[in-house]
Amino acid sequence: MGAELADLELPRTVVRRDSGSWALQNALERRGLGPVVGVDEAGRGACAGPLVVAACSLPRRDTGRFDGLTDSKLLTARARQWWFERIVNLATGYCIVSVEPEEVDELGVQTANLEGMRRAVAGLRAHPGYVLTDGFEAGGLAAPSVAVRKGDRVAACVAAASVLAKVSRDRMMVALHSRLPAYDFAGHKGYSTSVHQRALREHGPSAYHRWSYSNVLEAANAHGMCSPRGKRARRGSFDAFDQDVMDNGDADVGHP
Repeated sequence: MGAELADLELPRTVVRRDSGSWALQNALERRGLGPVVGVDEAGRGACAGPLVVAACSLPRRDTGRFDGLTDSKLLTARARQWWFERIVNLATGYCIVSVEPEEVDELGVQTANLEGMRRAVAGLRAHPGYVLTDGFEAGGLAAPSVAVRKGDRVAACVAAASVLAKVSRDRMMVALHSRLPAYDFAGHKGYSTSVHQRALREHGPSAYHRWSYSNVLEAANAHGMCSPRGKRARRGSFDAFDQDVMDNGDADVGHP
């Protein structure tokens, strides 16, 4: 199986950025490599809450019904909600998984991200012929894959995955806000905004924070708090303000 996957190379097709968000998927499926699945995550750069990963495939016959779909970060909250409902109703398949803060702390954010991708792809009912990931390579997906730079802006299935992941995670953070209103999770969604930083300094971190992030550990130390994760967690290993930790390395700090 591994040798067979290694022989499946990305079609030698020049896909221009202005050629539309279906060009790469169409090129792959013409080669018999469908269904093509897009994968994206939300919450990689947050210092609280889960890392959410979605995998999604869209029907080629309904391309016009996805006009305007793009990177979830470029859409308004209202537009994301609208697209979320359309995607779940029209997608040929999707799977959304949540990697909880405890596991992010234990594995590290990069490994947790890759593990979430593998689980999302494995959770699809139909085995993908090819997987498009947003920005960085992911091994172990049980299907050939390629990392597409700015994939959520140039491939419709990746954009769909970004919306599914973002809206799902936002809803989780709003629910968490009702349990822990002091942190204002409904506002910043767990990202390291100035409001969130002030709440950390005032209250210290909760069990829903990622204790592997240095700003969380700093706040805990100021309050004399011990990590609830045990010895296996990577305490303070990651910097929430480091661009490499942010979502695909291209998100802005403080913009949930």
